[in-house]
Parts: sequence; structure tokens; C-alpha cells
Amino acid sequence: MDTTPHKTAFLGLGSMGLPMARRLLDAGHPLTVWNRTAAKVDALVAAGAVRAATPAEAVRDADVVVTMLADPAAALAVADEILPALRPGTHWIDTSTVGPDTVAALTARLPAGVTLIDAPVMGSVDRAASGDLLVLAGGDTAPVADVLARFGAVTPCGAPGAGAAVKLVLINAAIGGVALVAEALALADALGVAREPALRLLGAGPLAGAVGRATATGSHFPLALAAKDVALATAAAKLPVLEAVHAALTADPALLGEDLAALAR
Repeated sequence: MDTTPHKTAFLGLGSMGLPMARRLLDAGHPLTVWNRTAAKVDALVAAGAVRAATPAEAVRDADVVVTMLADPAAALAVADEILPALRPGTHWIDTSTVGPDTVAALTARLPAGVTLIDAPVMGSVDRAASGDLLVLAGGDTAPVADVLARFGAVTPCGAPGAGAAVKLVLINAAIGGVALVAEALALADALGVAREPALRLLGAGPLAGAVGRATATGSHFPLALAAKDVALATAAAKLPVLEAVHAALTADPALLGEDLAALAR
């Protein structure tokens, strides 16, 4: 088995992409990085990564390309720039949460000899830094198993697009759970029940995981991105509860940059 580190390009160095890219660099993968806000690559360049001025420059000599982008529009825009530059034999891993329709659109545009693995992740910045993300993979992961393993535990989900589909199911269950905790706390306040015992008792029941996320302090999943994920789900099926959750997520524009836990505050 060839254990030579892949020459890797990483595009999208936001709160999740930056620690994921650092794990690849620390593992010895020759790494070229690009981000729309150029200053965000400075720390990686100081640690040994190569700065690229454009997405196309980043991927031109890569064996593996990893993208972690905000939404379908960003993924499609970056694809416009990188697809002409991808060499036959390149493996593209998209870890963004964009939904199966966008994965299908990207797959249809791949140059000959290039493969796309959709591998969105569950977990926030703390788990990205420690390599403990849940990686939900669609497609053939064998050629890039060493790269994916640096991010966390890999769950094969099926054909290309399946990882993106499973991610929407899981993330919407998580977001909906936090919204339900927020409603329960509002009800507790209206009924004169103190927040601390309400949280303790909710956390001892079936909403334990949602209570933990609703009170988390080491995570960063902006309400704007949560709203994007809910919108992807409600576009795929009639989901009245999640439609109401979307309205709650977007009710206060001033909070859109805050972590999901702000919903329960």
C-alpha cells in the first residue's frame, strides 16, 4: 500500500476548514491553500503550507482537492474556477453541506478521470481540531482514506450524493432539537420554572443531546448556516416543523453570526 502523503489542495478556510487543513499539514501532506479572504491562510502558510492566489492555482498540481465552503452558491462558484484546472486522476473531496442536488450538479460537470466524494461532516470547531468529526461519505473513499481519516471517523453512506443526503437528515434533527429546547425553556419561563432545573431535567430525558448542544460554549455553527441547512431540507420535502424552525433562526438578523446555542439564550 502506498503511504506517500497526497499532494493536497484545501479551499475554504473558515472556522471549520482551518483546523481541518491544519490536521492535514501536521500529518505531512504537502498542502496548498486558498481562501476568499486571503488573510485567513496566513497561519497555515507560516506553518509550511503554500499560498495560492486563485482556486485554479491551488488545484493545478494536486492529487487531492478538499473543499469546505459555506453553501451551494459558494461550491458552484468555486467549481467554475477549479474544474478546468483539475488533472485526470484527481480526487475531489467536498466536505461542505450543500445537499445532494448540488453534489449531482457538480458530479455532472467533472472532467474525465476526476472523481468527487461528498463527505460532509458532523461536529463543530473543537472536533475539527481534534480529528473527531463524523465524516459522512458518498462514493468511493478508498483512494482518499488517509485524508478522510485525519478528519475523523468515516461512515460510508453509499453512492455519490448519499453523504450529502444523510448530512441533511442528521443536521436538521440536531437543529430542530435545539429549537425545541429553546421553546421548552420559553415555556418554563412563562410558567415560572427556573432555567437551571428546567435544563437539568430536560438534559436527563430524551433531549439530552439537544440540551448539550443548546448550552455548548466551544462550538461555532452560525445561525445563518443553520438556516441554510434547514432551507435545503425544506426544499426537499414538506416539513412544517422545520419551516417554523427556519423562521425562528432568521427572526433576528443581528444574531445570524452567532452560534446555534444563541437560539436557546
